[in-house]
Amino acid sequence: MFTPSVAVALFFVPFALAQDNSLGVQAIEAHFTQSLLVPDLLSSFTPSSLLTVNFAGVGELQPGQALVKEQSAPYPTVKVTPGNSSVTLNGTYTLAMVDAEAPGSKLPEGQTRHWLVNGVKISGNDISNSSAVAVTDYAGPGPAAGSGVHRYVVVLYEQPANFSPPEALSKPGVPVQPFVFSDYVKNSNLGPLVAATYFTVQEGTATVSAVPTSSVISSTLKPAGSSTSKGASGTGSASAPGSSSSNGASTLTVPAAATLFGMLFALVM
Repeated sequence: MFTPSVAVALFFVPFALAQDNSLGVQAIEAHFTQSLLVPDLLSSFTPSSLLTVNFAGVGELQPGQALVKEQSAPYPTVKVTPGNSSVTLNGTYTLAMVDAEAPGSKLPEGQTRHWLVNGVKISGNDISNSSAVAVTDYAGPGPAAGSGVHRYVVVLYEQPANFSPPEALSKPGVPVQPFVFSDYVKNSNLGPLVAATYFTVQEGTATVSAVPTSSVISSTLKPAGSSTSKGASGTGSASAPGSSSSNGASTLTVPAAATLFGMLFALVM
């Protein structure tokens, strides 16, 4: 027989998980805007799911997490989680990683392609490349010394039946090189975008002026269907590259808040 405290905890677990996904989607949207990946790389960003990247020895990355190039050199594992119960992930997808360089960068030759895999499948939450075409196999970051904080974006797109990549990017073995990512997405008929995340790598001390970015304030995010949380206590922030908090608030990322929810429920039990 359940005690009242156990019954309350069990009742709230599904609700808390639903909140986590809702807040997580809102948080990654905010990260892409406030780190200037929108519009530097994407004209808009409305993901339906959450993408997580894990490097051996580092663990699951938070959006915008700073790494050194040695940490991001191994082949990563990538997982995707639906943003809500109405999202299904049972199709065919394209997975890519590109270097959008420092915030505000103008890249006439496009972004450097570090990874491009067509025909990936999703098993559970895992992205499987076993039957896919690795056009450009994973190559870790190698930003030029002094070039500032580079943003490495990992993105997952739906690959529809009319997917038609250019001949030069349809077979395996293509080396790391610049390409205009938005043109590839458009001309190949990719879409819609499912999920994305990013991490940063910097080599040496920057010798270029950094374009300012802003922080993601977790207290401004709210689960679907809830009232606005502006003015709530416990304001927290997750910083984008080069950003700083102007109000001295303590740092509390959305994943950390989710963990705190879990701890509180455990205490109730």
